[in-house]
Amino acid sequence: MGIAEFVDYLKNERRLSLHTLRAYQNDLEEFQAFLSERFNAQLSDAASVHIRFWLSSLLQNKLSTRSINRKNSTLKSFFKFLEIKGSFKVNPIDKVVSPKNPRKLADFVPEASMEKLLKDLEFPEGFQGVRDRLILETFYTTGIRLSEIVNLRRRDIDIYSSQIKVLGKGNKERIIPVLPSLIATIKEYYEARRDEGYDNVSEYFILTDKGKKAYPKFVYRKVNFYLSTTSSVNKKSPHILRHTFATHMLNNGADINAIKELLGHTSLAATQVYSHNTVERIKSIYKQAHPKA
Repeated sequence: MGIAEFVDYLKNERRLSLHTLRAYQNDLEEFQAFLSERFNAQLSDAASVHIRFWLSSLLQNKLSTRSINRKNSTLKSFFKFLEIKGSFKVNPIDKVVSPKNPRKLADFVPEASMEKLLKDLEFPEGFQGVRDRLILETFYTTGIRLSEIVNLRRRDIDIYSSQIKVLGKGNKERIIPVLPSLIATIKEYYEARRDEGYDNVSEYFILTDKGKKAYPKFVYRKVNFYLSTTSSVNKKSPHILRHTFATHMLNNGADINAIKELLGHTSLAATQVYSHNTVERIKSIYKQAHPKA
C-alpha cells in the first residue's frame, strides 16, 4: 500500500481535481526521497522523528510555513489512509506539531501621510470635493466598515451629541463618538448637498454625484484614488483606513478594549492584530535609539 493506491483513492473516492492530486503526489514523493536519502528508509518505515526532520529541513530551506503546513496536511491524509487500511498500528504523524503560520500585520497608512491627505491635498470644488473629503475623514476618524458607511442614514448622525449610530455585522448597533473636525466637515457637506439640490432626495448620508445612495464600489474607488496620491501603502482601500484608525489610536495610548468596541469586534482576538503593529513600532524605535542596538 503506497502512494499510487492513495492517489487512486483521492481520485476515485474523493473526486479531487488533477491539480490537487499532483500536489499530493509531489509532496509524498518528495518525502519518500528524503527518507531514502537521509535515513535509507521507505514510507512504510516512517516514524515521527523522520517527519520532524523533514519539516525542519524545509524550514531551513526557507520554505514558507504555509507551504510546509500544506505538505504536513498531505502526510496526515496519507498516514490516516494507511492507518485505516491497517498498514500502521500507530500513526507516526499524531505526535508531530505543525509550525504556526506567522501572524500577518495589518497594513496601515503612516500618520504623516494621513496628515498630508487631509490637510494639504486639494479636493475638487463644491459638493463632490466636500463629499470625497467627508468619506476619507469618516473612515479615518471612526474606523467604520465600507458596508457600514454606505448604509448610514442622515438620522444616524447626531451632530449635537457628536456621535453616529452604526449598524454593524449581525445587526449589532454601536455608538461611535465624532470629532469636532468631522462635525465641521459634515456641516459643510450638508450645505453643499443643499446647494446641489440633493437635500431631500435621499435619506442616506453619502450620495453619488447624481444624488443617489452611494454603493461600495463607488466609495472604494474614491478612497483608492486619494490614497494613491499620498501613500505608498500596498492596499489602498477603505479597510486600510479602518486599520489605520485602530493602529493610530493604539500608538497614541488608546485602550485596546475601547478599540474593540469602536470597531464593533465581537472578540478581543480580532482587535489584537493591531497591537502587533504597535509592538513592531516599539521595536523599530528601540533599534534606532539604543546605542547597543
